[in-house]
Amino acid sequence: MLNTLSSLLSETPLPHTLPSDPSPNIIYNNRFFSGLLYTLGKGFLGISGWKLVNTPPDISKYVVIAAPHTSNWDFPIFMSVVGLLRLKISFLGKHSLFEGFFGRIFFWLGGIPVERGTEAASAIVDQAVKAFHDSDHLILGIAPEGTRTRVKKWKTGFYRIALAAKVPIVPAYLDTATKTLGFGPALLPGGDMDADLATLQAFYSNKKAINPDNH
Repeated sequence: MLNTLSSLLSETPLPHTLPSDPSPNIIYNNRFFSGLLYTLGKGFLGISGWKLVNTPPDISKYVVIAAPHTSNWDFPIFMSVVGLLRLKISFLGKHSLFEGFFGRIFFWLGGIPVERGTEAASAIVDQAVKAFHDSDHLILGIAPEGTRTRVKKWKTGFYRIALAAKVPIVPAYLDTATKTLGFGPALLPGGDMDADLATLQAFYSNKKAINPDNH
């Protein structure tokens, strides 16, 4: 198994932009590793006491946002849901996560590195929109807060991607008060960003983060 994993990782290309068709991610189309992710996800959630209360809508293309994002534990928790539901998801991540040999794991899981605070941000939006237009199936996961630390407002890249691509936004959440995970109703952006963001943030208003001081 380790030899197979090493081989797959070494052969995985290191893209610097969002691929036009992210669906051929090895992890999700390989029966063995897809099954392994399912087993690990189910086991992790069971042992840690998290309960998945519903599933995302049955639509082929959407932006899924994950919040509240306040801890390093958010990633393995949400990825456990991805494994359990066998979701073929792509995500944008801080470029430093993708460095070195072990950084290939994030590519292998569908990750796309993003340089923060550069002009590349608008290019990433354009590439993501093209990927939606070119793909029959694409789920793009984004943390709207963009960081684990407290923020005054969300980053709006996810909204601009969904609006331009004409795909809905699906809110995924964790709530430590009830130890539950789930998804809210899909929202199709109407162009009034302030109103749409207010609707999404209202959905999260009663969800307790892992580190409330950062939320």
